[in-house]
Amino acid sequence: MASRAPVATGRLMLGFRKWYYNLCGFNKLGLMRDDTINEDADVKEALRRLPEQVYNDRMFRIKRALDLSMKQQVLPKEQWTKYEEENYYLTPYLEEVVRERKEKEEWMKK
Repeated sequence: MASRAPVATGRLMLGFRKWYYNLCGFNKLGLMRDDTINEDADVKEALRRLPEQVYNDRMFRIKRALDLSMKQQVLPKEQWTKYEEENYYLTPYLEEVVRERKEKEEWMKK
């Protein structure tokens, strides 16, 4: 019985994540999670480092979401971003920028 608990907990957490992902609502506008990150200096630098096609795809999704929001509409359900298809495209770049900033701050302390 004890060996089944982690499996059940993992499925429960996955179900909770999917529920929360759909509850947030950005997927109904065709946005990904990384499209909704608040743009501070680190995020702006990470965006600057994105490949051009990835950046253009992001801008398309954001413009489409703004248009839908202005019209008070959502995409048809088959066009919603699905939890399983979520691509954290900005996260590796953002982690690299934050790591570089912290390293630079450490050097400035010395």
